[in-house]
Amino acid sequence: MTDIPKYKLVSRQWKNKKTIIDVKGCKIGGDDLFLIAGPCAVESEEQIETIASYTSKLGIKFIRGGAFKPRTSPYSFQGLKETGLSLLKQVSNTYDLGIITEVMDLSLLDTVYPYTDIIQIGSRNMKNYHFLKEIGKTDKPIMLKRGMDATMEEWLLAAEYILLGGNENVILCERGIRTFDTSNRNTLDIAGIALAKQLSHLPVISDPSQATGNRDLIKPASLASIAAGADGLMIEVHNDPKKALSDGPQSLYLEQLGDMMPDFAKVAKAVGKTCSWSHKHEIVNV
Repeated sequence: MTDIPKYKLVSRQWKNKKTIIDVKGCKIGGDDLFLIAGPCAVESEEQIETIASYTSKLGIKFIRGGAFKPRTSPYSFQGLKETGLSLLKQVSNTYDLGIITEVMDLSLLDTVYPYTDIIQIGSRNMKNYHFLKEIGKTDKPIMLKRGMDATMEEWLLAAEYILLGGNENVILCERGIRTFDTSNRNTLDIAGIALAKQLSHLPVISDPSQATGNRDLIKPASLASIAAGADGLMIEVHNDPKKALSDGPQSLYLEQLGDMMPDFAKVAKAVGKTCSWSHKHEIVNV
C-alpha cells in the first residue's frame, strides 16, 4: 500500500476522486475550462465597468480585482479598499459575474466576506499558517496561490491547513516561483501543474499573468498550462494597461483576450476539456 503523504486530506490516496467546486453555476475542477479575468486592482468605476462589460460578452463568468493590495513598496497604490469591493459588487450584479478578491489578513475577512464568491489567498500568505487555519473555518471557496519560493510539498501542506479547518473547497493556483532566472518576473512551473493534479484531488488553475509579468508571454503560458491539465486560468486584463496603477506590463488589452480564447478552446478540446464560453469568443467592440 502506498504511504499516505504528510498532506493527507489533500492527497489522492485519501480521496481518489477529483473535487469539483460549484460556484455560481461554474463547476471548477470538472470538464469545463474555468476562466477568470479582470484587473490587478480596481481603480475606478469606469475602469471596472468597461472590463466587466467586455469579459462578460466573451462568456467569462468570473471577475478578479484587488481592493486591498499587498505591495512591495509602501508608496505604491494600495487599492480602493471597501470602495473597490463595492464597485466589484456593482458590476457583479449588472453582468451576473462571480467575484474573486484577496483577503490579506484576518482583520479584513469580515469586510471582504460579503462581497466575494471566492476568497483569494496570495502567495505572501501561503506560509501564514495561523491565517490558513482560521480562513479554513469559512464557508466560501478559497483559492490558494503558491508561494513564490514554495516547494510542491509546502504548497500542498498549506492547503492541508485549510482543509483541517473544515473547508474542503480549495482551489490551488500556480502563479510562478522565483528562480535564478530574471528574464521573466517568475518561472511558471508547468510540470508543477501536472504534478499537483497527480498528487491532489483539488482543482488546479494557472495564473500566467503573475507568472510571466509580460503580456506577450501570457498566451503561450496559458496554452501550456491548459495542455498540462490546468482546470482554469486567471488572467489580468485592463482597459488601458499603460495607465494601470499596478501591473500594467502583465495586463492584456481587452481585445487581446478575445483574440486568444479560440486557441484556448482548441487546446482544451485536445486534452478533453469543454469550453462553455467558446461560442462567445468573437472579438467584442469596446
